[in-house]
Amino acid sequence: MGWGQVGQHRSFGHKGGLGRSGHLKHLWSTVIKEDQDHFGHESTHRPASVSIITKKWVSVRDLDDLFTKSGKSENSKNILDLTSLEIDKLLGGGKITNAYTVLVKRATTAAQEKVKQAGGEVKLPVQKANKQTEVPVEEEKANKQTEVPVEEKKTEDVENNNG
Repeated sequence: MGWGQVGQHRSFGHKGGLGRSGHLKHLWSTVIKEDQDHFGHESTHRPASVSIITKKWVSVRDLDDLFTKSGKSENSKNILDLTSLEIDKLLGGGKITNAYTVLVKRATTAAQEKVKQAGGEVKLPVQKANKQTEVPVEEEKANKQTEVPVEEKKTEDVENNNG
């Protein structure tokens, strides 16, 4: 007198364990036959923490089409704002026939030259300039003569330090 053939006191007796137990041991043959891709990982998927950055670039040849869709004419100037269209960079591919004032974050030198040759201009955002000013050569020579040697500077710093 026992628990019988079907139930076996746990209801999973003849299956070899609960859930997916035994797939690396006594149920390995079923894994090979039915679920070959059960273990391991798919290497083609990117990590979830990495965000995809999509940058939009436009060539000079596309400016006519973009102006018809979203361009403005002010004071006899054709103004095309690419930053409002979320376009990051203007490339120099193709030819341009009309003069445009193009507002864009970045532009290649070839694109700037082609727009200028057509009679337009490219306006880039103001970039922070370096605070280093150019000093004439005569002043540099005068500054070198009046400079204090490095060793004396170190001793002055130590003397001025109260700590």
